[in-house]
Amino acid sequence: MKKLLILGSTGSIGVNTLDVVRKSADKFEIFGLTANRNVDLLSEQVREFNPEVVVITDEEAAKKFIETSGFRGEILTGADGLISVTQNGNYDILVASLVGFAGLAPTLEAIKRGKRIALANKETLVVAGEIIKSLSRTHNSEIIPVDSEHSAIFQSLVGENSAHVRKLILTASGGPFFDKPKEYLKNVTVKDALAHPNWKMGNKVTIDSATMMNKGLEVIEAKWLFDMPLEKIEVLIHPQSIIHSMVEYIDGSIKAQLSLPDMRLPIQYALTYPERFESAFVNTEFPKLRELTFFEPDLDKFENLKLAFDAIKQGGNAPCVLNAANEIAVEAFLNGKIAFVEIPELIRKTLDKIEYKKIENLETLFECDRQTRMFSKNLIKGK
Repeated sequence: MKKLLILGSTGSIGVNTLDVVRKSADKFEIFGLTANRNVDLLSEQVREFNPEVVVITDEEAAKKFIETSGFRGEILTGADGLISVTQNGNYDILVASLVGFAGLAPTLEAIKRGKRIALANKETLVVAGEIIKSLSRTHNSEIIPVDSEHSAIFQSLVGENSAHVRKLILTASGGPFFDKPKEYLKNVTVKDALAHPNWKMGNKVTIDSATMMNKGLEVIEAKWLFDMPLEKIEVLIHPQSIIHSMVEYIDGSIKAQLSLPDMRLPIQYALTYPERFESAFVNTEFPKLRELTFFEPDLDKFENLKLAFDAIKQGGNAPCVLNAANEIAVEAFLNGKIAFVEIPELIRKTLDKIEYKKIENLETLFECDRQTRMFSKNLIKGK
């Protein structure tokens, strides 16, 4: 029995992880669950899975949970609670599915303890890839990707010599606006942007898919996860989302992982690797798939993808600035403060203004994140 600590159990990755556990109850046990505000769903999860520890980062939500849930285990609160449970908890695998920069610090604590990290938080490697990889080697901590694209590459690399890789090919659905002209984006609503054609995800990730920032973040993540130079990483739009990503080798062979879209597959693989457990999550019937198509991304229409490539080329604190500015921009769009087309504009302006610095330590990153958020918020206020 492997004990799991799930950071962000009420989000889409957390919910799907619990479904994997539900169907493999003889293999996994829930040690701890964390949430921000959705204590109604958290209470249901607690009643079903009976964890030892719960962490609620929002103080008001924590009060409600304490008053209404009937939970008799340990309850921790705030960001300090996340750090405490990862530092001291009795778990085997950390499912890192918190959205955004908030997932970095607790994930670092789990790495220092040599835990397996089932990583769904892109921002951890985007912001601190070099530090994370160094620490994982020092502490013998496995980082197994949960994102469908990185899981596909990870699976396609098993048993292969990385020196034989010609390139990694990350596939992208293209989101809801792949086949729309650039002019169309000027009048996009929040509802439009949240209407992803293939995946059910949280709001932030869904907007990142619509702007293709998610693919930019994944490029940066792939560089660190697989120790690949940027020139060996390519993005292709594949609207059907059947081929989740590919690896091309020096002899011209290409290995890929294919299935109908279902996040439970990469989640289960991250939990069970190097084994494969039987499941009935998806049944991919090829005769029913009419076509598999591929297109080059339009970097003029999807400027966020270009900004991400530029940030990783620049290195230093640029990916940290990119990530923080994007989080602020997406939040502002979801709250009706800026238009969809202003998301890349705000990120670009922030990248231009925040001073470039080499990453010397984590304190440098946290200060860069703080400054970037403040600058981006002031840009929005000054509109």
